[in-house]
Amino acid sequence: AKKALVEELNAAVADHFALYLKTKNFHWHVAGPRFHDLHLMFDDQATAVFGLIDLIAERVRKLDADTVTSIGNIARRTAVKDQDNAALSAEKMVTELRDDNAALVARFKAIKELAGDAGDNATEGLVDDWTDQAERRVWFLSQTLK
Repeated sequence: AKKALVEELNAAVADHFALYLKTKNFHWHVAGPRFHDLHLMFDDQATAVFGLIDLIAERVRKLDADTVTSIGNIARRTAVKDQDNAALSAEKMVTELRDDNAALVARFKAIKELAGDAGDNATEGLVDDWTDQAERRVWFLSQTLK
């Protein structure tokens, strides 16, 4: 059970690295009438995502396991799809980030269950906050699309 938990936590670390870069990409390349608001929101969200990387990775280390070690390792573990189109519409950027963050919510719910199976109440408690943060990002992005 612990091994499965560590694998999912490491996938969450990889997802956060990939999502951080994608969110910064969109922050740098967003254009159009909503530029100002989206530029600021993407930057705020990138900062929040980046802030979780160390917390999740240190949780892996506290479980006496290794965490991600390289860009290649991150690329192999992440479920976040690359987006290299710098001319993507603002709406498509928001939609992609909403969907990526929703996938993180699902991953965190799976991690919570795995933590319970492993008897790891510390991870169970931490993942509640991580889930809430991802749900908040989904909410903001969803409301932006209305």
